Amino acid sequence: MDKTLVLYSLILLASVFISSVSQLLLKKSSGIQYPSKIREYLNPYVIIGYALFFGCTIVSMVALKVVPLSMSPIIESCGYIFVTLLSFFFLKEKITRRQLLGTVLIILGVVVYSLG
Repeated sequence: MDKTLVLYSLILLASVFISSVSQLLLKKSSGIQYPSKIREYLNPYVIIGYALFFGCTIVSMVALKVVPLSMSPIIESCGYIFVTLLSFFFLKEKITRRQLLGTVLIILGVVVYSLG
């Protein structure tokens, strides 16, 4: 496999991970009661969360200049795994059987694609 493709695939995967972290920040913000509507949207969690989303979009566009579009959905699907694990470890959310089954199916799909 081409080293450039591997590098840009890892960059895209890192972008998906950072995007998952930004989702966590936005979820954390949604659980806080704010004194005003403006504070709901202008607080550090929301500002950093959307800034990370914006940055990830730019990085993903750059990575997709090298990574084939056929690989993109596979790499992007890892976001579901990241969000599930990050929510479990940092937000102390329980992983339901349905979520676990979905995560296992995503992992199996990534493995099958990688072997093919």
